[in-house]
Amino acid sequence: MTGTLTIPEITAADRCDRCGAAARVRVLLPSGGELLFCAHHGHEHEARLRDLDATIVEGAPVG
Repeated sequence: MTGTLTIPEITAADRCDRCGAAARVRVLLPSGGELLFCAHHGHEHEARLRDLDATIVEGAPVG
């Protein structure tokens, strides 16, 4: 049986792990961890996350 990895959409309840603002970016780490960032912190940490081969998924703004 083959499975499909589904990444949950960002909701209004999701908050940035750095500052608590509304999350706009979900990061899946190769180790299996997950981080949520606002647009500002997602951009700030993007280069390092790419160096770690993290999967970066930008969510649509939640209104």
